[in-house]
Amino acid sequence: MRAALMYGAGDVRVANVPDPTIQEPTDAIIRVTYACVCGSDLHPYHDLEDTPDGRPMGHEAIGVIEEIGSEINRLAVGQTVIVPFAFSDNTCSFCREGITTSCKHGGFFDGLETGATQAERLRVPQADGTAVVIPEGTDGSLMPSLLTLSDVYLTGYHAAVRGGVGAGTSVAVVGDGAVGLSAVLAAKQLGAETIILMGRHESRTDLGRAFGATDVVAERGEEGIARVLGLTDGEGVRVVLEAVGHMPAYEQSYGIVRPGGTISRVGVPQYDNAAVGFASLFGKNVTLTGGPATVRAYLEAAIPQVLDGTIDPGRVFDRALPLDEIAEAYRLMDSREALKVLIRP
Repeated sequence: MRAALMYGAGDVRVANVPDPTIQEPTDAIIRVTYACVCGSDLHPYHDLEDTPDGRPMGHEAIGVIEEIGSEINRLAVGQTVIVPFAFSDNTCSFCREGITTSCKHGGFFDGLETGATQAERLRVPQADGTAVVIPEGTDGSLMPSLLTLSDVYLTGYHAAVRGGVGAGTSVAVVGDGAVGLSAVLAAKQLGAETIILMGRHESRTDLGRAFGATDVVAERGEEGIARVLGLTDGEGVRVVLEAVGHMPAYEQSYGIVRPGGTISRVGVPQYDNAAVGFASLFGKNVTLTGGPATVRAYLEAAIPQVLDGTIDPGRVFDRALPLDEIAEAYRLMDSREALKVLIRP
């Protein structure tokens, strides 16, 4: 089969690789029909060391089940399913508490041992607990929005849930990428009253306004902090949703959160050490939360919202390319010529 492999920073190619096979009785094999490039895929695109054998890429997918293991009871060949970026049995103690990304028998589609989704086929471990069936007969036009439920929209939703966004909450979203815009949409769905989107790319912030942002702040650093404080009577916002993962975004976040507020991070942090002392979190009694989105815990509730038109998160896709043009997909996203690229294997 054909799959996207990354051989080093900036070097993504399509190569022929062996078809995945059933390795455990809890596996399923799907034919990938929709995939995409994630903003987090750009981290190795910037700094991956030379990898002669190539690293399989991608962790978001919709596909059709072609084969199932002997212990699969909930799924059937021929069904179309959403595959979250993390696999889980959905029965262990952590899964039962909704922390599916910490499943005792789970893991991530990181491309090293499990395979990856920017490919024609994918092995899904713990398939009964991981994959969620899309109702038969669903209109194909809804597939991009359903694909966002594998990661990007529900990552934004996770940020809002962990941050405690509710009716009347004041929220700032740091980052105007697909996750940040999804966080805007999610905050609106959860009833936020004020939603300040911190981003400087007009085409993206325009979509953010359509998703529910009440204000846009293009400035960064101290100037950006001052703008947000000016919009909130000098108090700051109750919840900050940080969707970038770089240190300046974190520093901006603790600069704009109000005393007693919450910072919820879902941008994959590209740092290990960060300020938590008196001048950042401690002095203002700020709560720091967030983490890998527990997508599987939200999927059943989110699918009907897409099907009935309550949400249309697929608007974050502004380009669609075949798998053979995966290198161009990465280039477009890295250069910010595209917000998020849909891939059709």
